[in-house]
Amino acid sequence: MARRPAPKRLGEKLLQIRMALELSQTGIVTRLDYEDSPLYAAQISNFEQGKREPPLQLLLAYARLANIPLEILADDKLDLPAKLPAKLKRS
Repeated sequence: MARRPAPKRLGEKLLQIRMALELSQTGIVTRLDYEDSPLYAAQISNFEQGKREPPLQLLLAYARLANIPLEILADDKLDLPAKLPAKLKRS
Protein backbone atom coordinates (compact mmCIF):
# COMPACT_ATOMS: atom_id res chain seq x y z
CA MET A 1 0.00 0.00 0.00
CA ALA A 2 1.46 3.35 -1.04
CA ARG A 3 1.99 6.03 1.58
CA ARG A 4 -0.03 9.17 1.02
CA PRO A 5 1.98 12.29 0.19
CA ALA A 6 2.69 14.56 3.14
CA PRO A 7 2.93 18.36 2.93
CA LYS A 8 6.58 19.23 2.27
CA ARG A 9 6.47 22.50 4.26
CA LEU A 10 4.61 21.14 7.28
CA GLY A 11 7.67 20.81 9.53
CA GLU A 12 8.82 24.31 8.62
CA LYS A 13 5.38 25.73 9.47
CA LEU A 14 5.22 23.91 12.82
CA LEU A 15 8.64 25.32 13.71
CA GLN A 16 7.52 28.81 12.65
CA ILE A 17 4.49 28.56 14.93
CA ARG A 18 6.57 27.48 17.90
CA MET A 19 9.16 30.21 17.33
CA ALA A 20 6.51 32.91 16.81
CA LEU A 21 4.95 31.94 20.12
CA GLU A 22 8.41 31.98 21.73
CA LEU A 23 8.06 28.45 23.10
CA SER A 24 10.57 25.69 23.66
CA GLN A 25 9.69 22.22 22.43
CA THR A 26 8.65 21.34 25.98
CA GLY A 27 6.66 24.57 26.18
CA ILE A 28 4.66 23.84 23.06
CA VAL A 29 3.86 20.35 24.36
CA THR A 30 2.23 22.02 27.36
CA ARG A 31 0.44 24.72 25.34
CA LEU A 32 -0.95 22.29 22.77
CA ASP A 33 -2.85 20.49 25.54
CA TYR A 34 -2.96 17.36 23.38
CA GLU A 35 -4.63 14.58 25.33
CA ASP A 36 -5.13 11.87 22.68
CA SER A 37 -1.75 10.29 23.50
CA PRO A 38 1.42 11.27 25.37
CA LEU A 39 3.36 13.97 23.56
CA TYR A 40 7.07 14.61 24.12
CA ALA A 41 9.59 17.26 23.07
CA ALA A 42 11.48 14.67 20.99
CA GLN A 43 8.34 14.13 18.92
CA ILE A 44 8.04 17.88 18.33
CA SER A 45 11.61 17.83 17.01
CA ASN A 46 10.78 14.97 14.62
CA PHE A 47 7.68 16.80 13.36
CA GLU A 48 9.61 20.05 12.80
CA GLN A 49 12.40 18.24 10.93
CA GLY A 50 9.90 16.41 8.73
CA LYS A 51 11.01 13.01 10.02
CA ARG A 52 7.50 12.19 11.24
CA GLU A 53 4.05 13.50 10.41
CA PRO A 54 1.84 14.50 13.33
CA PRO A 55 -1.65 13.03 13.69
CA LEU A 56 -4.51 15.10 12.33
CA GLN A 57 -5.83 15.94 15.81
CA LEU A 58 -2.42 17.33 16.78
CA LEU A 59 -2.35 19.47 13.63
CA LEU A 60 -5.75 20.78 14.63
CA ALA A 61 -4.34 21.67 18.07
CA TYR A 62 -1.47 23.58 16.37
CA ALA A 63 -3.95 25.43 14.13
CA ARG A 64 -6.10 26.39 17.10
CA LEU A 65 -3.09 27.54 19.11
CA ALA A 66 -1.91 29.73 16.21
CA ASN A 67 -5.50 30.78 15.44
CA ILE A 68 -5.17 29.77 11.79
CA PRO A 69 -7.25 27.53 9.52
CA LEU A 70 -5.97 23.95 9.40
CA GLU A 71 -5.79 24.32 5.63
CA ILE A 72 -2.75 26.60 5.98
CA LEU A 73 -0.78 23.78 7.60
CA ALA A 74 -1.85 21.20 5.04
CA ASP A 75 -1.41 23.24 1.86
CA ASP A 76 2.20 23.89 0.79
CA LYS A 77 0.99 26.75 -1.42
CA LEU A 78 -0.29 28.72 1.58
CA ASP A 79 1.96 30.68 3.93
CA LEU A 80 1.48 31.32 7.61
CA PRO A 81 0.30 34.82 8.55
CA ALA A 82 3.10 37.27 9.35
CA LYS A 83 1.89 37.58 12.94
CA LEU A 84 0.92 34.64 15.17
CA PRO A 85 -1.37 33.93 16.83
CA ALA A 86 -3.38 35.28 13.94
CA LYS A 87 -6.54 37.29 14.15
CA LEU A 88 -9.07 35.41 12.06
CA LYS A 89 -11.31 37.36 9.73
CA ARG A 90 -14.95 36.53 10.37
CA SER A 91 -17.38 36.57 7.49
